[in-house]
Amino acid sequence: MIAIITPIFALLLSVSLLLMGNGLQNTLLPVRASIESFSALDIGIMGSAYFLGFAVGCVYGPYIVRRVGHIRTFTAMATIASCAVLVHAFVLNPVIWWVLRVATGICFAVLYMVIESWLNEKASNENRGTIFSIYTIINLTVVTIGQMMLTLDEPSDFLLFSFASILVSLAAVPVALSKSEEPAPIQSVKINFRLLFQTSPVGVAGCLTVGLANGAFWALAPVFASGDSTEVSRVAIFMSVAVIAGAIGQWPFGRMSDRMDRRRVILLVCVGSLLSGIFLALLQPPMESMLLPAAFAYGLSAFPLYSLCVAHTNDFAEESRYVEVACGLLLVYALGAVIGPIVASIFMRLIGAGGLFAFTALVHLLMIGFVIYRLSRRDVRPVEEHISFADAMRVGMTVSGVDSMTHEETHQQTQENDNDPNA
Repeated sequence: MIAIITPIFALLLSVSLLLMGNGLQNTLLPVRASIESFSALDIGIMGSAYFLGFAVGCVYGPYIVRRVGHIRTFTAMATIASCAVLVHAFVLNPVIWWVLRVATGICFAVLYMVIESWLNEKASNENRGTIFSIYTIINLTVVTIGQMMLTLDEPSDFLLFSFASILVSLAAVPVALSKSEEPAPIQSVKINFRLLFQTSPVGVAGCLTVGLANGAFWALAPVFASGDSTEVSRVAIFMSVAVIAGAIGQWPFGRMSDRMDRRRVILLVCVGSLLSGIFLALLQPPMESMLLPAAFAYGLSAFPLYSLCVAHTNDFAEESRYVEVACGLLLVYALGAVIGPIVASIFMRLIGAGGLFAFTALVHLLMIGFVIYRLSRRDVRPVEEHISFADAMRVGMTVSGVDSMTHEETHQQTQENDNDPNA
């Protein structure tokens, strides 16, 4: 294990600091916005703005990296993201916050791109699964720690904003001082969305569902959890429980999907998300004794859906299209995450805080109907033709669809097929 971690230790340290800072600010900003009497719609647009920036960063990030390299790109994006956190505390204006969240989304999409392409470069076929498992564990752990840091001070004060800024700034140091060789330049990928939908309607619809529901969750759940209380610990614990549950749910549902039609597992987690969403929607005002079990149930079922949809789509995609599929599904997710927080905020304005989960329940209900329809239209995929869910987890990382190694492998595979008269 030590031999595997040593070459990427500096990068993993940067990841830890970066995501801890991001976890803190993602929970802090909706709470502070609520304190400043921003409307639910203002907060919803703020969440949408982040994912709009994230989508832009996914599309244009490779051009930045090709122009100045991974290290300079990482340092520049971390610096801009760090400054953006502080400006939130200086200028308490919804429109300015929207612009800042777009900028932050762009920065973090590019930062994820650099991190994951670098991890792929350092990984071999023998240890790739281990490396990305470590990355996933660190990701979920430090985000949870970042959310719990909300309890260190009052959200109305400057201190928490400075903590988030310091963590994001420090993330650039290990990468900047690393002696590791930079990965090969990132390549851009052309996406055919029509072909993507033809490959797997359920996969595309599922990623859109995740974007709509989970995008709304990340943007507005802190507002829901706080209720009429000023006790920020309830918000931090609520968000952390949901994240931990999502981590727990990945592998049992993933392993289950390796042994049966993945659409049935997708149907199962959507039913779980629907029921837990309805339950949460009825908790008005949130009741402490029932809030955390409901949050756990929601995270357990809703968060694994993205990886399941990626795996299902890749079951039907040619190996040479894995990069295109990963990019396409990520952008579909981002599109949903742009729309979801705005629509959910309208639900909250009309029916109260529980409107957030009324919206997520409706989204999952529509997905259930679509999956049932598709089960009647396409035959079951033989289990022996499934790709491993563990491989799908790597393909479905945040922006791994545009990483250099995966693209390079795909390009080589395409060339081999072009040169093979029997392909």
